[in-house]
Amino acid sequence: MTMMEKEEEIFDPEQVVEEFEALTRDAGKVQVETLKKILEENSGTEYLQKWGLNGRSDLESFKACVPIASHQDLDPYIQRIADGENAPLLTSKPITTISLSSGTTQGKPKFVPFNDDLLDSTMQIYKTSYAFRNREFPIGNGKALQFIYGSKQLKTKGGLAAGTATTNVFRHPKFKRTMKAMQTTCCSPDEIIFGPDFHQSLYCHLLCGLIYREEVQVVSSTFAHSIVHAFRTFEQVWQDLCVDIREGVLTSKVTVPSIRAAMAKLLKPDPELADSVCEKCIGLTNWYGLIPELFPNTKYIYGIMTGSMEPYLKKLRHFAGDIPLVSADYGSSEGWIGANVKPKMTPERTTYAVLPNIAYFEFIPLRQNIINGQEAQPIGLDDVKIGEEYELLMTNLAGLYRYRLGDVVKVKGFHNSTPELQFVCRRNLLLTVNIDKNTEKDLQLSVETASKILSAEKLEIVDFTSKVDSTTDPGHYVIFWELSGEASDEILRDCCNCLDKSFMDAGYVSSRKVNSIGALELRIVERGTFHKILDHYVGLGAAVSQFKTPRCVGPCNSSVLQILSGNVVKHYHSTAYK
Repeated sequence: MTMMEKEEEIFDPEQVVEEFEALTRDAGKVQVETLKKILEENSGTEYLQKWGLNGRSDLESFKACVPIASHQDLDPYIQRIADGENAPLLTSKPITTISLSSGTTQGKPKFVPFNDDLLDSTMQIYKTSYAFRNREFPIGNGKALQFIYGSKQLKTKGGLAAGTATTNVFRHPKFKRTMKAMQTTCCSPDEIIFGPDFHQSLYCHLLCGLIYREEVQVVSSTFAHSIVHAFRTFEQVWQDLCVDIREGVLTSKVTVPSIRAAMAKLLKPDPELADSVCEKCIGLTNWYGLIPELFPNTKYIYGIMTGSMEPYLKKLRHFAGDIPLVSADYGSSEGWIGANVKPKMTPERTTYAVLPNIAYFEFIPLRQNIINGQEAQPIGLDDVKIGEEYELLMTNLAGLYRYRLGDVVKVKGFHNSTPELQFVCRRNLLLTVNIDKNTEKDLQLSVETASKILSAEKLEIVDFTSKVDSTTDPGHYVIFWELSGEASDEILRDCCNCLDKSFMDAGYVSSRKVNSIGALELRIVERGTFHKILDHYVGLGAAVSQFKTPRCVGPCNSSVLQILSGNVVKHYHSTAYK
């Protein structure tokens, strides 16, 4: 082991906090230094040469010369890198790995450059948020029940490894050393995390958690959806798990040799543990408080719980009982943005303090766009205002320059001089027929309002999505729901009307009143439909732990539309709009 590796195993939470405080005292200055470093390191690249920077690394030249870019603008360069071209196209140092986005937004994964600089920023984010989290929820030398999964890895034409961003991180030795230093050893061995069948991996994650149930202090996954999915699965397989524990033999349903071999080393006959788990499950009412019953020493539940994950919070709280929910940090396949340094905040109120040294960030004011009817000029991190919403741009050491992430954020405050951001929505996820503009957040609020009608019947929405149907005249919104049980036609008609009335966008309301947008349609799909959608994306190479249900399904997602349409069992139209 090298000296560097030995140093990485030493983790002092208070020192990490001190370093973060120092970084954020003059975030604007750190941002300028970070941009200068990026531009100096990559001055000879084809992309920056194209825009005539000529080695300049000052902020004014950068903003004057280099245009705002989308993934579509940079994709030809990324494809050339993936195809094996060795010239410095986007970065001076070689790109050795490609990250794949989840693909749920555009219907197929995007290629995103990944390198050691992104890995280092990932570890910095992990350490920072853990240091603040450990102040509030200190854990001992226990274990973490982590529902994490590696995706399928492929080789590009040029021989580069390509996998999801989480897979690239999970496979790296530095990740394991960092997790060990932070005393969050995963219950499950690598053979389960990187198993080829996620259903079998999930089953064994649960089994490993039960084997170490007294040692588990954290339950986590990348996204809240994966945790909810795991314990919904537990409801179906708990008896099989108890049999395996009692007999010390893994069920024959798990067929992957590497997983079976790994579990054989852990699984021993334990009738006492099996009896205890069975007793807990039988004694629960509607599975409320399942997690603390199974894992009594759990301090908190951790994962990304904002944005598209908010609809799963109700069910997650049901499983969690009194255990705190802590939302994980803010980032994307393209890179990290901020850390959750206020872990006691409820997920709905979580903010993310921008780390000013991991990338250069710009903010496009959205209020000015609305007032002037044209896009405002981006501003720097130290010029943003509390209460305002912005679209986020990123420039990083992996070859993204003034890159549109597509995220809308709101500034809620400042930590020293760095902004604390609240994620609002994805800007390009819009339900729109003509002048109406309803975002993912608007859809979520509408569904939450209508779900209250279901809760009175002790029913819940398992998952949901939407689309615009332009084949009718006028076009209209279609909302797809998967429910936990059977609901009467009367109840579902009420839900449909409530959904329609709950969209408060002025363009939608006025269009519905004059019938330039048609009646909203609610389609109920069979149980398991959204699981089929998950399987579809996993088949494309997505990792389960990185999966996000697409909230607005467009024509580019024809396969998902086919799955939804093929599983509709009931449909309703809202009544006349007044």
